[in-house]
Amino acid sequence: MRTDWWKWLTIALLIYVVIGGFMFTVPRLPILNETIRVLHFHVPMWFGMLFLFLGSVIQSVRYLANGRMENDIMSSQLAEVGIVFGVLGMITGMFWATFTWGEPWSSDPKQNASAIGLLIYFAYFILRGSIQDEQQRAKIASVYNIFAFAALIPLLFILPRMTDSLHPGNGGNPGFNAYDLDSNLRLVFYPAVIGWTLLGFWVATIKIRYRKLKEQLDD
Repeated sequence: MRTDWWKWLTIALLIYVVIGGFMFTVPRLPILNETIRVLHFHVPMWFGMLFLFLGSVIQSVRYLANGRMENDIMSSQLAEVGIVFGVLGMITGMFWATFTWGEPWSSDPKQNASAIGLLIYFAYFILRGSIQDEQQRAKIASVYNIFAFAALIPLLFILPRMTDSLHPGNGGNPGFNAYDLDSNLRLVFYPAVIGWTLLGFWVATIKIRYRKLKEQLDD
């Protein structure tokens, strides 16, 4: 029970986020209006994705250092859940864009960079599936994973800021904090970041245990 406290925290936070995200008062900002509630789902899922990818690349580095297959399993499963969060974040972002920008996909630099970043990680699993030897697959995938994460950071946080963009906080547009300091959004947003991130790691731990058990049965 003591070791499961963070799981109960995850459940409590997400219940709070769902209720607060749909029911709490939100600021009446121009164009955004009620659609700003998507903020509590879209952005935290991307934060969760980044933390999962970071955990994945840390495990890749650990595998290259010690050669333990356990680290490779953890790395691949964290990346897999991270991709799911990335796709969910993109879908919620497209839903938001439909109401605020007039179409789900406007080839905004942030959208294009996000799509490229996810494709890089999809290629990671294609690469893993194309190599039969277990040790060779783990080594090559670990090296690729490090470069994939290194490419993701400039794609999401640097390149969009250097071009014109509709996305808040990019291309000269202010982020939410710049014009919404007095709102109640933070009361839900920060718990949402923690809750969705914890959920991602919870799902990843289940997948990791399953993969380890499957490896033991195959042996």
